[in-house]
Amino acid sequence: METRYLHNFLKVVKLGSMSDAARELDLSPAAIAQQMRTLERELGAALLVRHGRRVRPTAAGERLFEKGRHLVQECDELRSWVASDADQGELRLGTLNTVLHGFLPDVLQRFLRLHGGVQVTVHVDSTPKLYTELAQDELDVAICLKPAFELPKTICWSPLREEPLVLLCQARDAQLPPLDLLRTRPLVRYDRALVGGRLAQRYLEAHDIRPSVCLELNSVVAVAMMVERGLGIGLVPDVGETLVRGRELRKLALPPVKGQGAAQPVRELGLLWQRTSPRLRWAHSLMECAKQVVQQEDSALS
Repeated sequence: METRYLHNFLKVVKLGSMSDAARELDLSPAAIAQQMRTLERELGAALLVRHGRRVRPTAAGERLFEKGRHLVQECDELRSWVASDADQGELRLGTLNTVLHGFLPDVLQRFLRLHGGVQVTVHVDSTPKLYTELAQDELDVAICLKPAFELPKTICWSPLREEPLVLLCQARDAQLPPLDLLRTRPLVRYDRALVGGRLAQRYLEAHDIRPSVCLELNSVVAVAMMVERGLGIGLVPDVGETLVRGRELRKLALPPVKGQGAAQPVRELGLLWQRTSPRLRWAHSLMECAKQVVQQEDSALS
């Protein structure tokens, strides 16, 4: 239905005359009459009855008049909002627990300075679940690990950084070789159901190390907390300073696996979003904020 026709119908009813409405709208009476017939045909009901030179609405026309006033007003408001520079709405962001407790607060601080009218809803889950929710249009953007399969053309990926495995230990053990620590200290294991946990397990197997495991946790931050309390050492992805900030801990680089040269086991972190998302502008802006924060964090460590 043409909202312009509905707008003109309201004008006819208010003035009680097609000729008067045509004059105000700068249209011919024939054009107005044609529009009214088109509305009647589309709605399947007579809307106006003639009384000499005047017209009045039928019962159906009265119902259309009541409902149509609100519809036209909403359409006018929508048209004004779309044509404006308004930066309001909701961005649905999915992320990992390690990102939430790591650099995400700095990213959101930058983003909301740029888009103060946007409400960001944050949902934490694993990468496979975040990908599914994004593909089903339940999320607008996700900061997560790179999926292990080829992405469809409808979904975009932009890398943020690689996170190598590191060994977490207390300061008193920081001078000892990492492999010796893995062989002699209890291990607070990172969950092997997660990508980082599987990387750690493969690294241990490659060095033929069978550690004494005291705990297995699905949170890198929780692993760091347990190591700080002297329960063991940790073998986790390096998610940034959130691991050691405010804690008496050290991060130790690992020697490479034999036959792999200087290569280190890493997990790749980045952003996923839908190519045709209606919030694409915000997704791109969030990506730029994330890259700036990560670059700044990496520069401070180098």
